[in-house]
Amino acid sequence: MAGALALLAFYNAATLTALAIAFVALQGALNVAIGPYQAIIPDFVESRRLGVASSWMAGLQSVGNGVGALAASFINDARVLGASLSALLLTTCAATSSHARGLPLHQRDAPAGRTRVTRAFVDLFVSRALVYIGFYTLLFNLFFYVERVLGASTVAAAKQLTGILIVSFTIVGALGAALAARPSDRLDKRLVATFGAAAFIAALALFVGSRALAGAIAATVIAGVGWGIFLVADWAIACRVLPSGSMGTAMGIWNLAIVLPQIAAPALTTLVLARLSLTGGAQAPRVAFAMALIETLVGIAWLWRLSARSIGEGPSPRQDAA
Repeated sequence: MAGALALLAFYNAATLTALAIAFVALQGALNVAIGPYQAIIPDFVESRRLGVASSWMAGLQSVGNGVGALAASFINDARVLGASLSALLLTTCAATSSHARGLPLHQRDAPAGRTRVTRAFVDLFVSRALVYIGFYTLLFNLFFYVERVLGASTVAAAKQLTGILIVSFTIVGALGAALAARPSDRLDKRLVATFGAAAFIAALALFVGSRALAGAIAATVIAGVGWGIFLVADWAIACRVLPSGSMGTAMGIWNLAIVLPQIAAPALTTLVLARLSLTGGAQAPRVAFAMALIETLVGIAWLWRLSARSIGEGPSPRQDAA
């Protein structure tokens, strides 16, 4: 409810101050809600089916992102857009809550208790944060890539093409999530996450090396599929690593690894580009994408600090407090 009200306030804001307050409220409300929401997966799904369940969640997230992007593109009235998104948020939340009430609670390994910050928890958080810094570096610089590297004729044309690429990314992300469902249940989840990240990294390299629209489209498709695969494995690993006795709280903390990169990615990119005196040049998006490649590579390498036991691939995990 708070998130829906914040959405309405955001799209009805008449001043910069009101807009900033609404934005902070929106971020706060939805980040409070997302932890318990994501904890539904380990609460109601058997461990051996976490990959398939995470696949559905990642796929539906991609669909939701696509619906939001399309709504923002085709609904020109800000108030109508805010009302539509708020109604969609409340409807889907009500449907989820109603369905979850009728599900049998899956037996978990630990009783409810305090959230323990283990070494595996920290490593998963750091890995996810680094990968998401790479993701947001790509997202925040895509418009400049279209405008400066692909040479869009006007700012409006650059915005339109950027929107098309983002929607395409989210749509194929659902395909990647579907492809990762069974492998995430049958294979080492670190391997599945690495495969998805490798595709994302390859797409970034293609963005850096291409100057044509065809190359950008191919890179977008590869990046979207890879990202969908990564999301599935990422969620499945979290369901195994985070403390089962306080999964809702742990998921809330874990999701800070998405929020903080939204601040860190543009700040870090701006700092590096300023140091290189490239902030207004045509090479700036290429350098930004190269940074995203390195950030993603370091993040997925960090994931392998997690032991096989800590993600349920071996004997019962024994996590040492960080």
